[in-house]
Amino acid sequence: QVQLVESGGGSVQPGESLTLACQWSNYPLAGRYMAWFRQAPGKEREGVAAKSTGGDNTAFAGSVKGRFTVSQDNIKMTMYLHMTNLKPEDSAIYYCAARSAQRRPDNPLLAASYMYWGRGTQVTVST
Repeated sequence: QVQLVESGGGSVQPGESLTLACQWSNYPLAGRYMAWFRQAPGKEREGVAAKSTGGDNTAFAGSVKGRFTVSQDNIKMTMYLHMTNLKPEDSAIYYCAARSAQRRPDNPLLAASYMYWGRGTQVTVST
């Protein structure tokens, strides 16, 4: 059974940085995609960043491009979301997602492209 566990959330001030981690288990990594989504109260879940597990193909939402990056450590079985210059509008619950199918998704930032989900970690950006 695939499991994804997020960590690293917290409360920060605008302009600060935060790194989220997503540790996976029982996930066949080869040739797939993993992603980060977020959902703020009263809003739909939106794709933030995605990365191919076997290479460096990435995708980012326009709102975070240039501020967020993703990386993975296969030894630690962990994917990271590095967030810089955080803004109040970045406040949300952040979810890690992993794709079941091996082919590249048509839209790597679409929630329907992913089968496996973590429970989320809260990020709050405020003064």
